[in-house]
Amino acid sequence: MLRNYFKIALRNLSKNKVYSFINIFGLAVGMAVAMLIGLWIYDELSFNKFHKGYDRLAQLYINQTFNGTTGSSRAVSIPSATEIKTKYAPDFKYASLASWNFGHLLVNGDKKINKEGMYVEPVFPQMLSLKMLKGDYATALKEPASILLSESVAKVLFGDKDPLNKIIKIDSKNNMKVTGIFEDLPFNSDFYDTKFYLPWSAYLAEQSWVKESQQQWSNHSFQTFVQVADQADMNKVSAKIRDVEKKHTSPQENPEYFLHPMSHWHLYSDFKEGKNVGGAIQFVWLFAIIGVFVLLLACINFMNLSTARSEKRAKEVGIRKAVGSLRQQLITQFLSESLLVVGFALVLAILIVLISLSAFNDLSGKQVSIPYQAPLFWAMIIGFSLMTGLLSGSYPALYLSSFNPLEVLKGTFRVGRWAAVPRKVLVVVQFTVSITLIIGTIIVFRQIQHAKNRPVGYDRQGLLQISLSSNLNKKYDPLRDDLLKSGAVYEMSESSSPTTGVWSNQIGFEWEGKDPKSIPLFGVVACTHHFGKTINWKIKEGRDFSRDFSTDTSAFVLNEAAVKLTGLKNIVGKIIRYNDKPCTVVGVVKDMVMESPYTPIKPTIFMVNYDWANVINVKLMPNAPVEDALKKVEAVFKKYDSDSPFDFKFADEQYDAKFRSEERVGKLARIFAVLAIFISCLGLFGLASFIAEQRIKEIGVRKVLGASVLNLWGLLSKDFVRLVIISFLIATPIAYFFLDDWLQEYEYRTNISWWIFVLSGIGATVITLLTVSYQAIRAALMNPVKSLRSE
Repeated sequence: MLRNYFKIALRNLSKNKVYSFINIFGLAVGMAVAMLIGLWIYDELSFNKFHKGYDRLAQLYINQTFNGTTGSSRAVSIPSATEIKTKYAPDFKYASLASWNFGHLLVNGDKKINKEGMYVEPVFPQMLSLKMLKGDYATALKEPASILLSESVAKVLFGDKDPLNKIIKIDSKNNMKVTGIFEDLPFNSDFYDTKFYLPWSAYLAEQSWVKESQQQWSNHSFQTFVQVADQADMNKVSAKIRDVEKKHTSPQENPEYFLHPMSHWHLYSDFKEGKNVGGAIQFVWLFAIIGVFVLLLACINFMNLSTARSEKRAKEVGIRKAVGSLRQQLITQFLSESLLVVGFALVLAILIVLISLSAFNDLSGKQVSIPYQAPLFWAMIIGFSLMTGLLSGSYPALYLSSFNPLEVLKGTFRVGRWAAVPRKVLVVVQFTVSITLIIGTIIVFRQIQHAKNRPVGYDRQGLLQISLSSNLNKKYDPLRDDLLKSGAVYEMSESSSPTTGVWSNQIGFEWEGKDPKSIPLFGVVACTHHFGKTINWKIKEGRDFSRDFSTDTSAFVLNEAAVKLTGLKNIVGKIIRYNDKPCTVVGVVKDMVMESPYTPIKPTIFMVNYDWANVINVKLMPNAPVEDALKKVEAVFKKYDSDSPFDFKFADEQYDAKFRSEERVGKLARIFAVLAIFISCLGLFGLASFIAEQRIKEIGVRKVLGASVLNLWGLLSKDFVRLVIISFLIATPIAYFFLDDWLQEYEYRTNISWWIFVLSGIGATVITLLTVSYQAIRAALMNPVKSLRSE
């Protein structure tokens, strides 16, 4: 019986090639989009699950109140970690201090590579359950001069040779013994970029300030990772450690520690006023909803075309019922046709996914792949296909199987005036979704452009940012002189932070009139005298730093936000004490966007200090050929540091990277909106074709009576345009509600203009007219003699 059902289904598909193509291709596109989104969502939801202790791992966070705002940070003090490990030892299986991910130069003979790594305590590799290829992670970092390498880094440095117990040089100064090799972590791990681990004891020995920080509760410059004990409840442990630091710091700061579980790191990383407010999980929900709706649009096409052609199959149903077919058998027949269409669509969808997967990964910043070996994947695909087939075929099956055989065979059967209502409702649903996506795409694009067009307060063009290596330390003047003499460089300086970030936030500032109860927090950037000229910041009051003034080593330049925070008027020339050291404000610069372009400017103080430098800033000569200038700059750097590769970043590219997340969402939303419109128009084309065919005799009569092509075009198009207008009226408030809520997350945001909705509505109408016009005009141009020959 089933074989017979599928044989009849194949005959129907081959008999109606155009409608079969529209159904199969439309479903295939919808299923391919749903599959790609499903792979993306699976990757997001499985972030960090590689680590065996995933459910019990956490990072120590601290809430502090500064400038009237409570902020949450991963940066904690060493004493707090020490107290947690001792006072609360039974609640933790492991705990480890860690540095931030820093770039380091690794050298083995003539092999050199720059990679990011961390200083950690010996238990850390065990906490992450690193898969060791050589060595033992339990003992790999016991010795101060040891290093744990990833497989990819070991391959670059040693090739096919055994790297174990070999010596490599770090940052051209420290010799470290390779004590272990671990398998590279997957792309969807927060530690993917960490390619090696160094012992915490080496960090203490190399950096005197780190050693001093062991007694400094207020120095929040480190990370702490923990694994709670097997029997412990993470929420209860988090509550226990809350007041670890309160008795050691000022009560105004109100420091409160808590554990942020690894399961929340990726998708729930945003905090506001000390509370978690979500994060990337919003994109998971967004794309899940889009995937469901795009697939729904494809299913609607199937339903519409199947029910629209019901009259063509009415006699078939009537005869089958007359010879004894039960309604259940007819439902099974039509569902089998639906499942066959879905089967063909599934094969085509997998081909589309295979072809587009590489581009999708580039666009989404992922490394997802089809898990061919996973039985669960195929079970989900088959279940997903069955669900799609049943969903798209259920209404046509129930509708077609309900026909009265007597009416059909007598020739008195009519689909009725209300038969088209469900089809019209489904078309409205299709275009409501499509128009909503169009509006959303425009507003996301406008938000990104609004932030990109925000005045940044300095000149990014031709500005290079280069990490200060140990070999270049203390060589500022000769390096600068040679760079200026090369003719390729306008100016050069050093700073503790790049122009695209503020790496230090500090308290301890006092001034006349300051509220003694307040503890203001400022961003602090230490720089050389030529920093302002290099980045071309805008002096609003006073002057820039200058070597002509020997007192500038005890001088400040403030941005406008910092001046506002102090509340001082005519601030130039006034004294601000920094850790009891008097410093004179010599200038005020316009606010610079150094962090997120979507948030308010951070109050920032700039000071002259050559010892804190981390970054070299190089401004290339304006209008000079960039490639030639870079060669000259590289030659100068190689002169002073031949060991390190010449790695640089353009400030404008680093700034543009701040928009990467929103741009990816915008691009994906734009593609999904186009596909939604395409699928909707594909169904509309099929419906227009059927209606034109259904009304062919009416069109012939109207032409004989003198109707023009324009009249007939309007006759066939107006119903569709009316449906699109209804969709627009429904989509507008829905889009406004959700997008206005999304924009509220940004402090610096665009407005939602009325023309966006009008433009989207007009665009959808024009697309609809273009889609149906081909069939409408084709029918209107047909010779009425042919259509009326049998009358």
